[in-house]
Amino acid sequence: MDAPPRARTPQAVLFACGLNSVRSPMAESLLRQMFPQALYVKSAGVKKGELDPFAVAVMAELGQDISGHKPTTFEELEDWEGLNFDLIITLSPEAHHKALELTRTMAADVEYWPTPDPTGMEGNREQKLQAYREVCDGLLLRIRRRFAKAGAASG
Repeated sequence: MDAPPRARTPQAVLFACGLNSVRSPMAESLLRQMFPQALYVKSAGVKKGELDPFAVAVMAELGQDISGHKPTTFEELEDWEGLNFDLIITLSPEAHHKALELTRTMAADVEYWPTPDPTGMEGNREQKLQAYREVCDGLLLRIRRRFAKAGAASG
């Protein structure tokens, strides 16, 4: 019960990972789908990557189209719109360090959700897709748990 109320029901959420090409765009899409009106959701990476086709394929299986996602860095986001988030959820160690650095000068809560990077998975297409699905499922579970209280849209 030590978290301030603001931490429980954030208005603006940023998901962050290394390259903003797999984990954070997946999480951004999942949360946005859950609360299309209630929350402002973005994602960013420490460095700029290329959107991963496997991530696009796995999200498409859920009926979510992330093919238009443009990987963005923290710096670009800050330049474009400022980092006005009250919750930053980091999915990789480097993103977590970056978020902690940034939050020294801004009032945002940071939560670290260690999430495996499926891009290094060896194997055939189906095995690779399975690794991405597992990451997606893990993110979905955490998002449901974390944001279940955020509104009536959970279901």
